[in-house]
Amino acid sequence: MNTEVDYIIVGLGLSGIAFTEQLLKNKKSFVVFENNSQVSSVVAGGVYNPVILKRFTPVWNGHEQLKKAIPFYQELEEKLQCTLDYQFTTKKVFTSVGDENNWFIASDKPMLSYYMNPKISKEKTKGIIGGYGFGELKGTGRIDTPLLVKIYKEYIKSLNNLIEEEFDYSKVVIQEDNVSYRAITAKRIVFCEGFGLKKNPFFNTLPLNGTKGETITIHAPELQIDFLLKGSVFVMPLGNDTYKIGATFNWTDKTATPTKEGRTELEEKLQKIIAVPYTVIEQSAGIRPTVKDRRPLVGTHAEYPQLAVLNGLGTRGVMIAPTVAENLYNHLEKGEQLDEEININRFLEQ
Repeated sequence: MNTEVDYIIVGLGLSGIAFTEQLLKNKKSFVVFENNSQVSSVVAGGVYNPVILKRFTPVWNGHEQLKKAIPFYQELEEKLQCTLDYQFTTKKVFTSVGDENNWFIASDKPMLSYYMNPKISKEKTKGIIGGYGFGELKGTGRIDTPLLVKIYKEYIKSLNNLIEEEFDYSKVVIQEDNVSYRAITAKRIVFCEGFGLKKNPFFNTLPLNGTKGETITIHAPELQIDFLLKGSVFVMPLGNDTYKIGATFNWTDKTATPTKEGRTELEEKLQKIIAVPYTVIEQSAGIRPTVKDRRPLVGTHAEYPQLAVLNGLGTRGVMIAPTVAENLYNHLEKGEQLDEEININRFLEQ
């Protein structure tokens, strides 16, 4: 039986969820193809933080992104009847007097002053190694992305809008004013595949690098912290004396398989910032969809405007996804200009 819809969405990670929400809000019909091949949204720490702590500089559009992201996840919590947003303070471990001076200077800048406490915390915390004190950030937290992806998938399934199979690009037929895929006719296809984009013949020339990231989860009853600790790795509280530790950056290994080397690197860095016993209870790996200029890949195919891409959210997907999904939807449906910094034309025109 033939089916007619407004949209086909390929992929149901953070970008797919954010775009699907735009369709639901605007009462558009759709189907979603999801085969669980990409796990970066599930493996991700889900942290939102508008300050780059390596350099004490603002994240690109971070303040504006959070204004959309926080209400977006609150609405999802109400709709899905679950807790997704866990707010906490972030404490940056200083390793020198220079860190303290740089923190003071940065915390006085307009946007950064909203998040950065100018007072250096010298308070000793049991189990944490930190001779130079800590800088405190407010307005940070994490989204429980594994739970979100799991529950949202069940939600879309309950609407009978989910097709759990691999998308076959060779079956796409482009027509003058629509596109068909097997027995489905749609006005547009939006590809939200993460690193899976590398196999997509319509968009695989885009410079999506993919960076492997590994995390471990530890059980550390003596640590007793309710804030995110950021040193050369992050230590993020998950509750019940468990903490997620991350993350590695590997630009050559394109497999989503946890490695002994990844665990060793994480533990070596961890032992420089905490001094309590712990047990590793889990290790995960995924490929982040990263781009060389650290901006998302959003836009339509140069030859086939019925095909669109929403990808390249990188390490800050929970913050970026709601903003770029709305921008793409308004571009497709209302002719709104795409933000030039995310438009794939920046690569196609070179």
